[in-house]
Amino acid sequence: MESLSLTEPDRALLQALDIDGRASFARLGEVLGVSAHTVARRYQRLRAAGITVAGSLEPRQVGRVTWLARIHTVPEAAGAVAAALARRDDTAWIRLASGGTEIICAVHPRDESHRDELLLGKLPRTPQVASMSAHYVLRKFTTAQTPKAWLRALSEDQVVALRPAAEESGEGAHVLSGADEAMLDVLERDGRATFPELAAAAGTSESAVRRRIGQLRGAGALTFAPTVDPAWLGFAVSAHLWLNVAPAELARAGAAIAAHPEVPFAAATTGPSNLIATIQCADTDSLYRYLTEEIAVLPGVHQADTAPVVRTVKRG
Repeated sequence: MESLSLTEPDRALLQALDIDGRASFARLGEVLGVSAHTVARRYQRLRAAGITVAGSLEPRQVGRVTWLARIHTVPEAAGAVAAALARRDDTAWIRLASGGTEIICAVHPRDESHRDELLLGKLPRTPQVASMSAHYVLRKFTTAQTPKAWLRALSEDQVVALRPAAEESGEGAHVLSGADEAMLDVLERDGRATFPELAAAAGTSESAVRRRIGQLRGAGALTFAPTVDPAWLGFAVSAHLWLNVAPAELARAGAAIAAHPEVPFAAATTGPSNLIATIQCADTDSLYRYLTEEIAVLPGVHQADTAPVVRTVKRG
């Protein structure tokens, strides 16, 4: 994928899509003060560069759990192992870290058998895997509504105008059918897929698909956001942070770190490092300042392990 120079109108469109990824071009243009044709042209330019809107399932809202795996491989094997993991439909994001010998990934198994097949079966039996650990996500501190550092192109009035109207109650959203799974597979690849496309994939009517998306969004089980390389937005350095926090301070530290604009993801997990976060900074100096000025004052932190991201294999 080639690098793309993002203009202020591009950034405004990305922020608008982060607020409502399925808003029509006409609605986006109305709020942004341009024509629907201009919005469509800009969006197609972004898509051609590899930026699209993706639908993401919030596992907890549908009775599933999230595992974070740290996988250390023998030299030169991490890329192949990461590529194999990326082909699985139960991996949400995958990154190479720590000089390219460590894989960090999020796994959303559909049930216990799928969990055991990967975490207790395939990965431990893979010869290239030297060691691994899996961490159960107990509480996610960041949400789809958490402010992102790069989303500063719109006025507050525009943000309010773009917020989608209240969806349906979400009743029944916690149980996914085969039709739901087929529809979600399409939305993961293209969150702006049309209702006819989704109906064809799910084998149901357009009205049923429209209603089901409303239920899932209303329950907080389905969100939409643009997928974009942070480096294109001025954040050239990414890292994973594993913190050991005193249990009595975990909730307070988690809420504090989730409010940092450098942090798109933070969660409490099982294991010796009970608070993990993804960090995005402009450069190494910014990362150093963040660690020494922001992380250093978090309550109850005993130890911090920083793993710089070398390459993102799969975005979630």
